[in-house]
Amino acid sequence: MSHVLGVIGGSGIYQMSALSDVEERPVETPFGDPSDKIITGRLGDTKLLFVPRHGRGHKIPPHQINYRANICALKKLGATHVVSLTAVGSMKEEIEPGHVVIVDQYIDLTKRRVSTFFEDGIAAHVMFADPVCPAMAKAVTTAARTAKATVHSGGTYVCMEGPQFSTRAESRVYRSWEVSVIGMTAMPEAKLAREAELPYATVALATDYDCWHEGEDDVSVEAVLEVLGKNSAMAQRIVVELAENLPDPALSPATGALKYAMITSPDAIEATARQRLSWLIGEGDES
Repeated sequence: MSHVLGVIGGSGIYQMSALSDVEERPVETPFGDPSDKIITGRLGDTKLLFVPRHGRGHKIPPHQINYRANICALKKLGATHVVSLTAVGSMKEEIEPGHVVIVDQYIDLTKRRVSTFFEDGIAAHVMFADPVCPAMAKAVTTAARTAKATVHSGGTYVCMEGPQFSTRAESRVYRSWEVSVIGMTAMPEAKLAREAELPYATVALATDYDCWHEGEDDVSVEAVLEVLGKNSAMAQRIVVELAENLPDPALSPATGALKYAMITSPDAIEATARQRLSWLIGEGDES
């Protein structure tokens, strides 16, 4: 089986020198437009699909990203795996700016984002106890180490609504939860990837210490952008290494996640609802 790697992240990825046969693909989805045109190309034997999460020029704030359209577009174009590249604040002393965390858990504190494909006539409840594909996490960890990153394997990502950074009181509360990093984009992205039966992992690139660290300046956009520039080259190297060693999708808990999750009786699904999700559940028998 040929692998197709979906990548969601910053705009630097589609400028990778290793990426060949580069094209731009507009994709229509039942949920509106994705963040931008999908960049397609090849890394060796692996096809790559890239979504600039915030759009080119970073026009879309975290709370207005069309997460459903982004995941749907990747699925429609044949993605077999998805890796998310995301800037985060470190919540632990040992995770220094510039380090990489391959998270394995999330806490969702978002408030206004649609977090499911299943609504308006179809109900489904996917298992999500272990939200990151372990085979993908292992492959990404290996790729990051090969790319010479300082890697922390495992950790919890707390996803806040944003777009403002945390208050000092909030930051201290999150620290008391023993989370590893904080960011604004992992949710509902990870939930939607599981519903779309896509093996998913997050590469969290630490840019700052949030505002809890008394020995560091409070987080600022200027400081974040400075570290982001350094992290961009690292992220590209990780993607190149990962593309060469993608795991078998059959090993992922995402594969077959919908098998027992959909609880709506097939004969109760209206044609409009089935059509909206035909890219995921098929046309089915509407009789």
